[in-house]
Amino acid sequence: MGVQQKKVAVHDLEVGMFVSDLDRPWHQTPFPIQGFPIRSQDDIRAVSSHCRWVMVDVAEVRESIELSDSKPIVFGRNAKSRGKGREVLQLPPLNIREPVEYEELTTLKKELKTSRQVLGDIEVALHRLFETIRSDGVADLKPIARLTSKMVSSVIRQPDALLWLSRTRQHDDFLYRHALNTAVWALVCGRQLGLNEGLLNHLGLGCLLSQVGKTALPHDLLARENQLGAEEFTEYKTYVARGVEMLDGSGLSRAVLSIVQGHRERHNGSGFPEGIRGDRIPLLAKVAGLAEFFESLIGPRDESQPMTPAKAVTMLYDMRNIEFQEDLIEVFIQAIGIYPTGSLVELTDGQRGIVVSHSPERRLWPRVMVMTDADHKPLKSAKIIDLARFNEDRDAGEVITVRECLPHGAEDLDPSNYDVTGVESRWNFSRLISG
Repeated sequence: MGVQQKKVAVHDLEVGMFVSDLDRPWHQTPFPIQGFPIRSQDDIRAVSSHCRWVMVDVAEVRESIELSDSKPIVFGRNAKSRGKGREVLQLPPLNIREPVEYEELTTLKKELKTSRQVLGDIEVALHRLFETIRSDGVADLKPIARLTSKMVSSVIRQPDALLWLSRTRQHDDFLYRHALNTAVWALVCGRQLGLNEGLLNHLGLGCLLSQVGKTALPHDLLARENQLGAEEFTEYKTYVARGVEMLDGSGLSRAVLSIVQGHRERHNGSGFPEGIRGDRIPLLAKVAGLAEFFESLIGPRDESQPMTPAKAVTMLYDMRNIEFQEDLIEVFIQAIGIYPTGSLVELTDGQRGIVVSHSPERRLWPRVMVMTDADHKPLKSAKIIDLARFNEDRDAGEVITVRECLPHGAEDLDPSNYDVTGVESRWNFSRLISG
């Protein structure tokens, strides 16, 4: 379903509408992301103080209504009902001590070649670790720690490479995939926060180890973790304490153990195991919890019901100061974009592809590796278009944007059939529409 934009005067805005563009540049306003839902009358007043009219995505309004009307699951991860009638907790802004400003030190093409082996080694190491823990053996965490350091170095050099690999790679085991992808999301967010390299190492290792307690739970329980009854959910929540117990005495830092202990706590106290809230949750655990939740939305165990990354980003924004701290959500969105790396998308000219990276200044215009033509027929070789650069100084009729974010696996769009490091990166309009 395509997104139809509609021009709306600010005094006609209503709660539930999705604002996709303004009558002035985004950087001249305080709004943290390019595209956001209207949640309250306060949001309408905020828009009115800066704009006379805005563009609204009609499809986003309908999708939002469909989400809110879906039947909630009493226990488990039903993000569709998150944020409704929940306590809002306002805290002072996050204060990172001596934040580091990172610059991209290499290209995506070079970093992909460097990091591909790191990701494979991490999968092997996680497999060995989890199997050892399942058999009550003594876990050797040194290989995981060494590889975590390599992951951190990769994200520092180029934040999109590991994200691309983790999003497009096939994984045999859900726990490995979930832990690994959570670590990558968290490291990209931590880099944006300005965490130093030591803290990033703690963050990555804590995320990789956060799921070890699930090895002690029954397989059939894990297979239904989004649809559990009250007693089952009580047992499921024990995985956090079991994980901490398994890792106790292993020589891990307090910071790493705090992530394993606190990644399921929530900003307003609605999490587990202790139900702590606000500033009582360690910062690294907050980042890990946000990353783990986001990964559960777009890559759930039940692969038939994944949420598109764009919807997941909107859902997070709707949960500001409820389950996650507002400025942490804003930093996370700044880091990954509205259409995160690895998102399948359809452009307004009908071509389909996958997001390679995004521009922090124009997050609605990412770089896309196009894999089909306008009729959705596969291309012999993929092509990359940088929408932000392509649309610069073009008339409205020539602008190409993302029409919609597609679910994982849509229309057999498989980026593994193409080599992102070898595709063309220079474009002109005639080649784009004829490709």
